[in-house]
Amino acid sequence: MEIREIKRNEYHLLDEFLYKAIFIPENEIAPPREVTKFPELQVYIKDFGKFKDDVALVVEIDEKIIGMIWSRIMNDYGHIDEETPSLAMSITKEFQNKKIGTILLGKMLEKLKEKNYKKVSLSVQKNNYAVKLYKKAGFIPYKETEEEFIMLLKL
Repeated sequence: MEIREIKRNEYHLLDEFLYKAIFIPENEIAPPREVTKFPELQVYIKDFGKFKDDVALVVEIDEKIIGMIWSRIMNDYGHIDEETPSLAMSITKEFQNKKIGTILLGKMLEKLKEKNYKKVSLSVQKNNYAVKLYKKAGFIPYKETEEEFIMLLKL
């Protein structure tokens, strides 16, 4: 397993991993693949790499990318302010629950600290198993709605 920065020629994979990052509760039908083209989701990936705050790491196993984590300062579901990057993360289903997400998140948090960010945020649905991962990493609920948490971690 290798964790490394995304390469420019891999930016197109952000769309695929954005779709994989959409939490689908059990017994619910997944949205159509085109959902990532909606403006509220495009904010996560459009023109990625063109802004100084864009950071992305990939997890590669046997030369295949099986996970991504990325952050940028954007007005997304997890937005807090203009100094706080928001995170998005996805691991291919067959590699979930193997501590890969924990390691990947840790590497991203190190990277954001190196870049002198003071905090990082994310949005996660309350019934998403990833809530435990984020809490274990030190994220705390900052705001909440009936369905989701906006979580914050001070770096």
